[in-house]
Amino acid sequence: MPASPTPPDQLLRLLPDVVVQTDAQWRVTFLNPAWQAITGHPLASSLGQSLLDFVHPDDRGTLRSGMPVFRLRFADGDFRWVRLQLQADVDDKDRVLSRQGLLVEITEVTEQVLVEVRQRFLRLLETIDGVVWEAERGVGNTFLSPQVERLFGYTVEEWRSDPGFWRARVHPDDLAEALAIDDAAYHATHSYAYEMNYRLTAKCGKVVWVRDLCRAIVEPGRPNRMIGLMIDVSQQKQTELALVQSDDRYALATRGSNDGIWDWNLKQDVLHASQRFHEILGLAGPGDHHDDGWRFLESLIDPDDRERVQAAYQRHLQGISPNFSVDFRALHASGRPVWVNWRGVAQFEQGVPVRMAGSLSDLAERGSSYDFLTNLPGRPLFRDRLEHAIALQKGAAPGDATTFAVLLLDLDQFKAINDTLGHHAGDQLLQQVARRLEASVRPSDLVARMSGDEFNVLLESVDQATANARVQQLAAALAAPYRLDGQEVTVGASIGVVASQPGLASTDDYLRAADAAMYKAKSERMGVCLFKPDRMGPRRVG
Repeated sequence: MPASPTPPDQLLRLLPDVVVQTDAQWRVTFLNPAWQAITGHPLASSLGQSLLDFVHPDDRGTLRSGMPVFRLRFADGDFRWVRLQLQADVDDKDRVLSRQGLLVEITEVTEQVLVEVRQRFLRLLETIDGVVWEAERGVGNTFLSPQVERLFGYTVEEWRSDPGFWRARVHPDDLAEALAIDDAAYHATHSYAYEMNYRLTAKCGKVVWVRDLCRAIVEPGRPNRMIGLMIDVSQQKQTELALVQSDDRYALATRGSNDGIWDWNLKQDVLHASQRFHEILGLAGPGDHHDDGWRFLESLIDPDDRERVQAAYQRHLQGISPNFSVDFRALHASGRPVWVNWRGVAQFEQGVPVRMAGSLSDLAERGSSYDFLTNLPGRPLFRDRLEHAIALQKGAAPGDATTFAVLLLDLDQFKAINDTLGHHAGDQLLQQVARRLEASVRPSDLVARMSGDEFNVLLESVDQATANARVQQLAAALAAPYRLDGQEVTVGASIGVVASQPGLASTDDYLRAADAAMYKAKSERMGVCLFKPDRMGPRRVG
């Protein structure tokens, strides 16, 4: 007759390993006799206690997180390493009902485990591109990772054999600061993180730039120690030095050109402007950043020029032009307008403009776009303004086109003034003509000196009747006598006028038309002529 099967709980009691079972709150609900045999704790007093009461305080979180290896308190008060892989029973809502597993003492294999852990740690250090180190006051380096030989040429043994090894290899120019930081860490009263940047002399004699990310550790009852990570940043330092040299060269070139420099972060709308930028506009203080970039720029631009300036750089941002350059009247802090050139180029990321940078020039100093004698804009600026007016007309919806008029003026007796009164009197005449022209137009209009005794005027946003009236006002102003070197002189002027019209498509078209009308006025002594298509010919105005 076969023997009766042994009940499961009897089998558990016969196992040489400890069988542990707890409820959801870690209270011990079952232990087999091996518990008392191995740990020395009586079964009766252990049942009903929390298993966590037997676990080292530093390892309780480890056990809760599911890690199987921790330190357990034995009956003699010692903590020993054990392994307990607990399996949880859960209900249909994944709530823990109980836990059970086998507990095995691993003290005998702890040394092998630590060796394996150390090997894994060293393999991990090999993946770090830097030297991991530890040092203690009065001892020097207590640990160095093997990368010290690859980065600096010294073996770990060479480095650790001398407590003053590191200090002896710091570059002399960096030693005082490095020692001050090092000494402060050794005598710190609390733990803290810090960083050092210095040069270290490698075994081959090469100087290596090091970034040392460190932490001072202060613990009661033991000397201060430090841990850190030394990283070779020589290449980065060389790049930074090259950038500084490049910036210095650019700054020198900029000072030579006497331009103001600006850098505009379009994402944040922050504009950085140099000191020279501020000086051109009469702004107090050194260069600085402006948190509302466009609003700052807009406040500097004459209201009649703002739309044109914004359109110029927007064409660049939309990819229509490779860069932008626009002349406009800026509002100087003294209250007077100054003609400036604003130019630059944008940086794009995935087709989106994120930054613009460029320069600001005082056209009165630059000369090529500004006339010293009359203090008027020159040909380049006039062409730019005219081009903008043409573009606005072309882009306007039917019925909304903005009309404008272009005038070309030529003094009739200018050569005679120069020949009889001298060039000084001729210069005075040109200056007085410039002031009369400016006084006869609106702030939104533009007066420019093209060359010699020729002046251009651009009348913007005017209809034909208003343009005719403005031309007659200009002619009357120029006809009044001038006072040159104490003499009263009357000088006439021939004026060619061309109004905006579909048949003229470019800046050169308008300038040629105005020139033809002016030539007609001069040759036929008409005073003022309005350009019409060839089939009609120029006709007299007024």
